[in-house]
Amino acid sequence: MTDKKNSSINRLFEFAGNYKSLIVLSCILSGLSSIISIAPFICIWFVIRDVLKALPNVSQATQLGKYGWMAVAFALISIALYFIALICSHLAGFRVEKNMRKQSMHKIVKFPLGYFDSNTSGKLRKVIDDNASLTHGFIAHQLADFSGALIMPIAILVVLFIFDWRLGLVCIIPLFFSMVFLKSMMGEENAKFMQKYMDALEEMNTAAVEYVRGIPVVKVFQQTVYSFKNFHKSITKYSDFASNYALSCRIPMVNFTMTINSPSLLLIPIGVLFILHAGNYKAFLLDLIFYMLFAPLCVTMMNKIMYCGESIMGAKEAISRIDEVINAENLAEGNLDKKVQDNSICFENVTFTYPGNEKPAVSNVSFTVSKGKTYALVGSSGGGKTTVASLIPRFWDVNAGSVKIGGVDVRDFKEKDLMDKIAFVFQNTKLFKASLLDNICAAGPNANKAEALHAAHLAQCDDILEKMPGGIDTLVGSKGVYLSGGEQQRIALARAILKDAPIVILDEATAFADPENEYQIQKAFKSLTEGKTVLMIAHRLSSIKDVDCILVMQEGKIVERGTHEELLKQKGVYNKMWQEYQTSISWKVGGEAKHA
Repeated sequence: MTDKKNSSINRLFEFAGNYKSLIVLSCILSGLSSIISIAPFICIWFVIRDVLKALPNVSQATQLGKYGWMAVAFALISIALYFIALICSHLAGFRVEKNMRKQSMHKIVKFPLGYFDSNTSGKLRKVIDDNASLTHGFIAHQLADFSGALIMPIAILVVLFIFDWRLGLVCIIPLFFSMVFLKSMMGEENAKFMQKYMDALEEMNTAAVEYVRGIPVVKVFQQTVYSFKNFHKSITKYSDFASNYALSCRIPMVNFTMTINSPSLLLIPIGVLFILHAGNYKAFLLDLIFYMLFAPLCVTMMNKIMYCGESIMGAKEAISRIDEVINAENLAEGNLDKKVQDNSICFENVTFTYPGNEKPAVSNVSFTVSKGKTYALVGSSGGGKTTVASLIPRFWDVNAGSVKIGGVDVRDFKEKDLMDKIAFVFQNTKLFKASLLDNICAAGPNANKAEALHAAHLAQCDDILEKMPGGIDTLVGSKGVYLSGGEQQRIALARAILKDAPIVILDEATAFADPENEYQIQKAFKSLTEGKTVLMIAHRLSSIKDVDCILVMQEGKIVERGTHEELLKQKGVYNKMWQEYQTSISWKVGGEAKHA
């Protein structure tokens, strides 16, 4: 527990960077403020003492103004020190939050794509945004209070035993028991609760994001109640968990509240008993008044310790969760400096199993796509086609065998060098909420507008740009400007053409295109793939009739390979797929004719 605490503190200072001195200064100033805040109570006691001594002639108490102004001065100094402490802590808090977000995002962009299959966007947003904000809040507000709450008990102990050690014990003993009850709420079990609490929040946040994203489907199929079930389940789970924890803390909390407030209740009856045996009852009465004034300060101190203790556990857990993202392992990067001239793709006995699964997604797959050749992967859904394609740019690393480009294992390439060699057009195209120019230039940030327009022309995007109000400068996703699936795919092809990578991977790039867009996309393919090494995944078999080789996959294995004509002659799996495809086309054509 101590090691973890020290580790969290060290990480806090690491995130603060050059601002760590502000954290230390904030704690020192807050501690001084807490000590000085005791002085006004002592000054007030001096005022009461002088008044009682001068009774019935109060005018003889000549030091009242002095002590009154001293009380005001100490109070103002305490406030000023605390204010400066908060300025320092806020500056450090903003720096820590910035560095947490910055380091997390730097890490995320280096993760392989497969990482995001098991870590949803809702979960990552919760981990990074909420935990960074929580840590900022702790440093900006609670840390200064905590340092003051730690120093104040020392000062209070000294003051409590200066005047009357017996009355000091009356105040200290209940506070000791309150610490025992506080520890029962803030101990190891509470730390485990904080971990479970964060887990429940992440689960609820993930369910909420999935529910919101799925609303269009929910509306179409009228499955509102059923779709809400998982989200409601996560809310109920969180509610039950939080309620059960609150109920488990009720007895310790009641005991804590009673003990921290008991000094004020005990001082009067015990003081009456002591005063009967006091030699100088006036002096003892003055001491009793001081302790009665001072006791509420002890209550404030204990409450600060309690709330700060809870904040510390939250901050430690937040730092731990941020570190889970930052410390997650990247795929090992190679250090190959040699330029590879040959852009062939070679799979040698490749086997890969997704994390958490037992059955391999691809098993003992071997094939070679020579430089400038075009290969196509076909097969039923779940056969391993997309997995094979994703192993080339290292979205995942193989478990056995190797994937090579130009005879060099992809694991030996530097990340940038590998990415420069590959243009990947996904099935589900992602356009940024930016101009069409920015979306196309995402593949080449240094490209100029003329180069982007040329790439758009080769990708058959002229008709898209013509109908846009601002042409290639039109913002996508705002003010009613949206593109169809096929149009988005053509913009994505323009992006890939601009990149001009020697290897092109197409993952069912015509999957969501209507016949008109598919025709335009097929024309764009010629510009994109000319002279390139191409591996394409297709479900429309008519688009791959002329490729150099077709690989037929079933259950993660290549079961047939050859040209279109060769595979038809084999009368095997591909022949059956082709016959079914032809039948589906005839159904479609027949249906359209009947409709006409």
